[in-house]
Amino acid sequence: MKPTPVSLAEVRRRSIKSRAFHSVRAGQIEFVKVNTDAWRWRDIYRWLLGLRWPQFAVFVGTLYIALNLLFAALYGLQQGSIAGTTGGHWFFDCFFFSVQTLATVGYGHMYPQTLYGHLVTTIEIMSGIFLLAVMTGLIFVRFSRPSARVVFSNSIVIAPLNRKPTLMVRVGNENQHSMVEAEFRIMFSRDEPLLEGGDFRYFYVLKLHFDRLTVFPAALTLRHTIDETSPLFGATPESLESSRVLLIVSVVGIDPVIAAAVQTQKDYSWRDVRFGERFAEMYTEDGGGRLTVDYGRLHETEQVEVAIRGNGRDESSSDK
Repeated sequence: MKPTPVSLAEVRRRSIKSRAFHSVRAGQIEFVKVNTDAWRWRDIYRWLLGLRWPQFAVFVGTLYIALNLLFAALYGLQQGSIAGTTGGHWFFDCFFFSVQTLATVGYGHMYPQTLYGHLVTTIEIMSGIFLLAVMTGLIFVRFSRPSARVVFSNSIVIAPLNRKPTLMVRVGNENQHSMVEAEFRIMFSRDEPLLEGGDFRYFYVLKLHFDRLTVFPAALTLRHTIDETSPLFGATPESLESSRVLLIVSVVGIDPVIAAAVQTQKDYSWRDVRFGERFAEMYTEDGGGRLTVDYGRLHETEQVEVAIRGNGRDESSSDK
């Protein structure tokens, strides 16, 4: 059934008491999860890996400064706990001594000289070793994590192919090497009326002309023939809008360089479906078994002139 519109502020207000509020974005749709289990400590690891590099750098820098400010405040609780200070501002001396201790550098000029100073230093050194190990692991995982680097066309087109209406979407491999054992899938979903009243969301896996390749080196077009067995049979722009159509295109394969599986996807709403258009040619044959692939034209489409023949079928008058 169609969901009742509720503002995000209202959802947050309702979930304050339970403290169970999570927002997850999947493509163009945001799912607000309420009344779920609270965060666990291991969720922080996934959250850190999900941050973009600028966000991760800001997080690490903020954490580093915050820890040094905390230990500087602890050192500052006892005047004279650190020997060899500059004689300037006491808190600044404590802060920069904390920077040296947290990084386990120890230039030798400043050092703890009281039992309290030694205790705080011991705790900070242990914290620094732990922090360095964790951050090193996080940075390594972020660098070593494989990336699919697959680009999808901005739109999905529907045009005649071999005199049959065909849904087409273009995907391209942007890596400097081929993806192997690639699998392709297009999921189609829409609202359909129920006999009891109301609507229900249905999901269909569209049958493609091919759904896997041993080697995926460059760019290709995924095609689905719209015949009597297709859930898109008889579809129009108006019907796609009224049923709130959503299409999800996914690519799964293996990166041969690191022998790891990679996956990516892109979703399209009914607004992204263009009728009577096809993708422009992006391959140029140079001879000698060499093909030039212009990724600048991956998103380009062109109008297809459709003529009605005597047999009642649509046929494109432009070259296939």
